[in-house]
Amino acid sequence: MTRTILCPIDFSEASRGALRYAALIAAHLEIGLTVATINDPLLSAAADMAGSEHMADLAERELQRFVRDTWPAPPALAHIRYALAEGKPAAEILGIAARTSASLIVLASQGATGVRKLFIGSTAERILRETTVPVVIIPAGVPGSVTLDMVRNTVRRILLPVDLSGAMTPQLGVATSVAAALGASLLLLHVVEPVRSALPGYRLRPSADAERRHRAEGHFDRVLQELPSSVKAEALVAFGEPAEEIARVAAAREVGLIVMGLQASPLLGSHMGSVTFRVLCLARVPVVALPPVPLAPA
Repeated sequence: MTRTILCPIDFSEASRGALRYAALIAAHLEIGLTVATINDPLLSAAADMAGSEHMADLAERELQRFVRDTWPAPPALAHIRYALAEGKPAAEILGIAARTSASLIVLASQGATGVRKLFIGSTAERILRETTVPVVIIPAGVPGSVTLDMVRNTVRRILLPVDLSGAMTPQLGVATSVAAALGASLLLLHVVEPVRSALPGYRLRPSADAERRHRAEGHFDRVLQELPSSVKAEALVAFGEPAEEIARVAAAREVGLIVMGLQASPLLGSHMGSVTFRVLCLARVPVVALPPVPLAPA
């Protein structure tokens, strides 16, 4: 089956920005784009009882109109398809992704419904918890880019939070590839989290934080030596709560894109951890969320 990028929309301006990004990625990779929307079954039933136009026909026509109105000129896409479903948005979007063999999902963090201040939308949240393919989350308020040059102008630095585990290898590979493609610099960040203990009277020895910093810096030295010379990269060690520090560094260093991994466990498989979730709540730039290779049961 032909590879495709899936972009779910809800006809909001936020999803219009996501659509622009999805089309740009599809055109650059020379693969197809699938634009989807999900109808509310209650609304469809009400329309049928009222003798109105069938919701599926109306939705498909409005979907095509939305796509036409998004660009002053159509992007150079290999092909564009439309998909409609009826039901709960997250489940249906994941189903469409599976049926179309989508390589990537691009969606807005907040759309026309389910918006909560400082929280990603519930649909995006559930997709991230259950996805098996990478997801690009476009925050509300980001209009999207029409050309690759526009992306290069806005994404001059890419941030990759690092947890010093072997699971970081795929994330590092993606971040390095994107940085090379955009001519952007790469910033590796490890956050040394405060150690807390429920044991009465327990105190961490004074040198512990310095040792943890030294370990992180040693890890970064090895990683930086192995990166391609064509990619400008630097590393930073910070102290504090991971999500807050990631968001703070992203803002302070004018990061244009964050690459993060979703966690995995033998029981749950790919799922979104609390740090990733919090970063998505705080981020003001696009985030690439990468599902890990599923872990085998112990």
